[in-house]
Amino acid sequence: MADVDEVKSALHDELRWAREAMVGKLEGLSEYDVRRPMTGTGTNLLGLIKHLSMGESKYLGEVFGRPFPEHLPWWDADAEPDVDKWATAEESRAQIVRRYERVCAHADATIDSLELDSPGHVAWWPRPQVKLVNVVAHVLSETNRHAGHADILREQLDGVTGDCRRSSVAA
Repeated sequence: MADVDEVKSALHDELRWAREAMVGKLEGLSEYDVRRPMTGTGTNLLGLIKHLSMGESKYLGEVFGRPFPEHLPWWDADAEPDVDKWATAEESRAQIVRRYERVCAHADATIDSLELDSPGHVAWWPRPQVKLVNVVAHVLSETNRHAGHADILREQLDGVTGDCRRSSVAA
């Protein structure tokens, strides 16, 4: 049976891999194509990255009393609904990707500094008392889910399928 450190390492490695897959889906595409709405709800590749930034900043930051140090306006009470799911004209691809990298580094520091059974509080969940292992599993699941969305969007854009990972995201 695997020990706790091996489980933590395996989960963290999988999360890193999923992040790389997400950002890799942007490579080789024009600014137009990374922003291009590909579904009826406006889902686009860059918006998925922005959305994942929001999720990780909350789940692997605030939930464990380690808030992400930068202000993310889409968490403001008066923010437009779903504003984290699309890039504004003022936000460049580089800004969004760099922010995601900073969020991932902050999340990695949380994972590295805590034990898997460390307590957290997810106020918006029905059972808000959680442990790090629950939240890492949730973030990994969400990242993989959105990586699947990104696979479909990328295939629709230019037919590229498969692994487009890059090696520089929160390694």
